[in-house]
Order: sequence, then C-alpha cells, then structure tokens
Amino acid sequence: MLIACSDSPLHLEITQQPIVQNNQLRFPAGNPQLSLLSTVAVKQAENISIDLPARIVWDEQKTQRVFPAFSGRVKQILVDVGQSVSEGTLLAQIASPEFGAAQADTARAMADALLAGKNFVRQKELFNAGITSQKEFEQSEADSLRAKAEVDRAQARTALYGSGAGVNQQLGIRSSLRGMVVERNLNPDQEIRPDQFGPNSPALFVVTDPRFLWVLIDVRETDIQYIKMGMKMDIKTPSLPNQLFEATIRVIADTIDPMTRTIKVRASIENPQRILKNEMLATASFLRSFKDNLNIPASSVFLKGSDHIVFVEIEPGVFQSQKVSLIFENKKDVIVEAGLSIGEKVVSQNGLLLAKELLNAQENAQQAPMKVPAIKP
Repeated sequence: MLIACSDSPLHLEITQQPIVQNNQLRFPAGNPQLSLLSTVAVKQAENISIDLPARIVWDEQKTQRVFPAFSGRVKQILVDVGQSVSEGTLLAQIASPEFGAAQADTARAMADALLAGKNFVRQKELFNAGITSQKEFEQSEADSLRAKAEVDRAQARTALYGSGAGVNQQLGIRSSLRGMVVERNLNPDQEIRPDQFGPNSPALFVVTDPRFLWVLIDVRETDIQYIKMGMKMDIKTPSLPNQLFEATIRVIADTIDPMTRTIKVRASIENPQRILKNEMLATASFLRSFKDNLNIPASSVFLKGSDHIVFVEIEPGVFQSQKVSLIFENKKDVIVEAGLSIGEKVVSQNGLLLAKELLNAQENAQQAPMKVPAIKP
C-alpha cells in the first residue's frame, strides 16, 4: 500500500510501460517515448529517379590504338599527349630490320615483274612469227600476271607502314583518324616487338576525339525492362556535382554479367568542352513511374526474417506491426505494392523503439513461468 501511494520513480516506470496485445503496442497518454516517434501519411507513388552505376570511357568508334606491326627500335617520336593530329599524321619513326625485309621483298617482286613482262613481250613476238608454241606464249603471259599480282601485294603491305618502294628500314607509325593523342607509351631508343603487346597491354599511342565519349552502365535485372534504345539518361559525376549531362542509349547487351548480375548498357554522350574525362565514375539516372503503387520513407521499413514490416498508427498512442510487399527501394524511398492504404500513418522515425518494445514483450510472454497456487499441508 505504501508503494502504491508513493510517487517514486519505480511507480512512474511501471505505469508508463506500453501494453502489448498481439501485434499492437498501446502507450499510455503522456508516455515520453511518444515524443520520439514521428509518423507520415502513406501517399500515392509518383516518378522515382533510379540511379545506376556507370563509367565514362573513350568512344571506341572514334578511337585508334596503335600497335607495332614489326620489331625495331624507336628512333624518333613526333607527337606528344595533348597534340591534335589528322588522318595520316606520322606519330613516330622506328628503325626496323623486319620492315626492311618487307621492303626488300617489294623491290624483289618489282624486279621479277619487270623480267616477266619483258619475257612475255618477247614470247609474244616469237609466237606471232610462228617460232614459239602457243603453250610457251601462254606460260609467259601467266608468269607476267603472277609477277604483277605479287608486286601489288608487296607494295600494299609496305605502303601501310611507310614507303612502298625502296629499302630504308624506316617504319612509320601513323594515325588513321583525326583527333588528339591522349596516351603515349614509348620512349626514344626503346626496343619494341609485336609479341610484347597482348590484349590488356597498353598501345604505343591512343588517338581519339575527346568531344565524344561512351558511358558504360550496369543495369539491374529488375530495371532492364525500362531501358529502351534511344532513351535519354541523366549523367552525374562526383567530381562535378553541380553539372548534369545527357546521354543516349545506343547498345543493350543480351547477356547478364555473372559476377555483378547486371546487364551492360552503352550510351553515347557529347563532351564539347572536354569537361568529362576517360575512366570517370558516374551515376546514370532515369525516371521510373510507380503511379499504381504507394510511397513511404525507407526509414519506415524493417526486416523481420524475410518479411518487410512497418508500424502503422491505428489511433493516437496505438501502433500495430504490419507486413508489406515491396517492389522497389532505395536510400530515401520505398514503393509498396501491397499491405498499406493511402492515408494510413506509418512511423518514419525511431521505429526501432517500437520494434524493440514489441520483441521484448513477446519474449517475456514466452518466458514467463506459469503461476501454480501453493497447497497448504
């Protein structure tokens, strides 16, 4: 009786404990925990910005990676990084005995063709005079044609890398497109061989047009159905937080990356001011419509086993845990497919207090011993 009549802290703590009924928590009026709980009304979902990881790279359709075709030693480097070049610009000169051998083959083919041509003219005159047989005449004609074909082949090969005539062993490394040198990986007097360059090896030169770039985007399986060819996406980079760029979807892969479980999507982006750089990390965003669903804050949802749970305020001071079905979630918003109605109030802040209170009450109810009345002897 004395305890019941006193104003001790123990009495306050006991009277302020919430009452648990099934999945509901009932707080007495004036409970201090109520001031910590914030609720928001469930609302109709609208367009949500979907963010996807992306990476900016060179436009490979406007990029040339120059590799050596012959072994040799670098004698002269004629361009450097940042220099503009045109189609056919000489980038470097390499002294190459192998290329000299190719030039010698061209010169030998030209000499053989000259001899075969003279022989054909002579055989033709003899055949017209009735001195030689038709077989010998036709054989000389075929030899002349084969010799000319060999000259064309040898000249075409050497013309790709330097002069098509003469033997100077000077291998010319040239640009095949108009652009800018963005990478150089050779030094004067460096020995180079074609077998040094594998699939992942850096090229001698990389020439590209930095005004045009690609954006490589990793799209989740659940989002790929909303990505279409020609679709516009917003591109943001951490280094340029106040600038927004627009990219256009050009390629959508048909396979899933087994490591990341994402689909590779490629977009093109214009970079006239050359603000964006190769290998920049970025975020690609697009709007996804959820007009047939509901929206609540991400902080309202808790995971209980494999179920998503929210706390709904049934009436002032009364909260009920409720299972919901989600179709989308990010750091800020959660889109609910089932389990809630528009206008219901869900706890948006400090909902963990309710989860803890409900869990403790359920555990105490399971562990409470059954009271057995004492039997007097």
